[in-house]
Amino acid sequence: MVQERTLPTFNPATTQITKEEGLRLYEDMVLGRLFEDKCAEMYYRGKMFGFVHLYNGQEAVCSGVVQSMRPGEDFVCSTYRDHVHALSAGVPAKEVMAELFGKATGCSKGRGGSMHMFSAEHRLLGGYAFVAEGIPVAAGAAFQSKYRREVLKDESADQVTACFFGDGAANNGQFFETLNMAALWKLPILFVVENNKWAIGMSHERATSQPEIYKKASVFNMVGVEVDGMDVLAVRAVAQEAVARARAGEGPTLIEALTYRFRGHSLADPDEMRSKAEKEFWFSRDPIKKLAAYLLEQNLADEGEIKAIDRKIQDVIDEAVKFAESSPEPDPSELYRFVFAEDE
Repeated sequence: MVQERTLPTFNPATTQITKEEGLRLYEDMVLGRLFEDKCAEMYYRGKMFGFVHLYNGQEAVCSGVVQSMRPGEDFVCSTYRDHVHALSAGVPAKEVMAELFGKATGCSKGRGGSMHMFSAEHRLLGGYAFVAEGIPVAAGAAFQSKYRREVLKDESADQVTACFFGDGAANNGQFFETLNMAALWKLPILFVVENNKWAIGMSHERATSQPEIYKKASVFNMVGVEVDGMDVLAVRAVAQEAVARARAGEGPTLIEALTYRFRGHSLADPDEMRSKAEKEFWFSRDPIKKLAAYLLEQNLADEGEIKAIDRKIQDVIDEAVKFAESSPEPDPSELYRFVFAEDE
């Protein structure tokens, strides 16, 4: 087991959260967790095909960032581990599940599958199979917001973009080139590194000369922040500050969230590279259990409310599976449709 980095400390007393906000964060994370658990079941039952990369364990990063933005207005750019990003962005669970089943009712009309979720309506810029592929796309979305506001004088164009990617992507050229441009142009964007310690089977510490990714922000004269990615309140606090800076025209932020995926790289991964000790260390820091405990301790919720949310979300997931199973396959006559924008 590689020596764990010292996780940044966060005092929840320094932030304010209402009961409504706390329960919303909890519900969002539970939705992500139960959805992914159901995906694993459906995959092993032969309902899904290809590669399926699950997000279990990393929910605090997605919920903490996206719920600090304006879902449906601000932009979210994902990776091949994109199901939960789509859900947090507001894409209905039934449309995400139908997409995983390859059905015509999916958010990408059955053409995207697990790694290419997209929804223009919900400002989800897409999932991307290639590592770091979404980083320049996200910068483009941020640039158009800035251009519309400053050049076209559209006062309503104050949208912020959140760009999610993994630690492996921080070694790719797109990362450095895009951060340089974003800093120069002061783009309204959050670069969110979900550092789960492993790029497939490659340990992060073995793959980069500077494991502390947030420190790379200094090269671009950009704000860089390290945060405990297993604590949704810590992520939320950092994200709120970054979103406020971006919306005020003060430029981008590089956020490195230290997190961990509870499953293998994909459902085809036997997960033999990671040690039992490492897994147990991170399993004990489950972000959903941590938030539930906090809500109970602070009298922001009781056991009944927590369990009611769990039951509610399980019903949503069950309904999503029924919807996906009963939805039609894409019509073969439309095989070449949607290749070009003119098709819609």
